[in-house]
Formats: sequence, C-alpha cells, structure tokens
Amino acid sequence: MQEDFDDAPARKRTHNLAHDLVTKLTQSILLGQMLPGDKLPSENAIVLEYGVSRTVVREAISKLQASGLVETRHGIGTFVIERAPEQGLRLNVDTALGVRSILELRLGLETQAAALAALRRTDQQLAQMREALDDYQRLLANNDSCVEADRRFHLLIAEATGNVCFTDIMQHLGNAMIPRTRLNAVERGAADLSKLGQLANLEHEAILNAIKRQDADAARAAMWLHLTNSRDRFLADRG
Repeated sequence: MQEDFDDAPARKRTHNLAHDLVTKLTQSILLGQMLPGDKLPSENAIVLEYGVSRTVVREAISKLQASGLVETRHGIGTFVIERAPEQGLRLNVDTALGVRSILELRLGLETQAAALAALRRTDQQLAQMREALDDYQRLLANNDSCVEADRRFHLLIAEATGNVCFTDIMQHLGNAMIPRTRLNAVERGAADLSKLGQLANLEHEAILNAIKRQDADAARAAMWLHLTNSRDRFLADRG
C-alpha cells in the first residue's frame, strides 16, 4: 500500500507533463502549423525536442487521439486528421445582425479568455502574440489585408488560456470573428478600413501589454474595450 502512495507523485508529474505536451501539440494543430495529413514527429524526436519520457509521449498521443485530432497507423506513424464539423453549433454570421451577435458572444468569451491568458500564458505564447501584431502592423502599413494576423492574435489568446474549449469556439468562428471581413463593397461605402485597422491595432497593443504584465483585470478591461469599440465601429459604418 505504501508503494502506491510513493508512486503517486511520479504519476501526477507524468500526467502534468503529458497535459503540457498535449497543449503544445494541440496548439500546433489548431494554429495550422501541422495540417491534416501531416505526420507527427517520431516518438524519439518528440522525446528529444520536449525533454520528456516515452511514457509521457504515449499518454499525450493517446489524449490527442481521444480528442479526434490525430490517428495512429500501426507501423507507419501518427497523423493529423481532418476534424469533423461540429453538428451541435449553428451560427448565422452572414448578416449584420449575425455580426453583431457574434461580437456580443465574443464580449463574454474573450474578456474571460484575456484574463486567463494573462495568468497562464507562457513566454513562447507571448512572443507569438507579439509576432502576430507585428505582422498585423506590417500588413496594415502596406494596405494589405491583416485579417489573418488579427484572427491569429485572438486565437493565440484563446490558446493561452490552457482551456481547449475557448480555442474550439474561436476556431469554429473562423474569419467571421473579424467584422471587417463581413463588409462587402456596397456596405463599406466610403468607410476607411485602414483607419479602423489602426484603431484596432492600438487596442490590440493594450491587450498584449496587460497580458505581458500578467494583469488579469487590465487584460479583461482592454479586451472589453476593444470588442465594444469593434461593435460600435461596425454599426456606425452601416449608418
């Protein structure tokens, strides 16, 4: 019986290491760094890259399989698979009412995500957020679409919560989370999307700075301000 108690800390550590590895591999898949059909590195390669045991790697792969992210083909390897579309969630994002509804949903979802990200983010995740905003600013300066960088920044915040439910919902929303993508030429009229992008960029920086300081309240407030302003700007553009 004593041996069971003695083994408990080791089992807990293995479980925690596996959880961390699952989080890292899930991020690579959800952010598109590994695409459907891509083969995961070998067990030995993962052991060397992440400095974990084979037991940890096997537990992590098992969890990824249970999540429907990968499949193992015996004698060949483990591959990322196409995720089946969710059948239970239906969101109408093709109308102005739909865009406003999505923004209202995001107000509840992403304000909490920003607060959790401030508390749980890693230095690597912070660096990735910085890179996303640097890309955003570069694209904006060249008058190119910065929707992908915008979406990536918000998705990285969801990922930094360590709670895959946030990431799943944000992934489901896709580019619909960015109001500018829902405006066609007629609806846009004379609206200056570059100016809107610059305003959003200032708000993004405030969010990132709060997350960097690990100030959950400030991150929550900065995200709330950004999303309420995004909603107001969208409605104002439609007259």
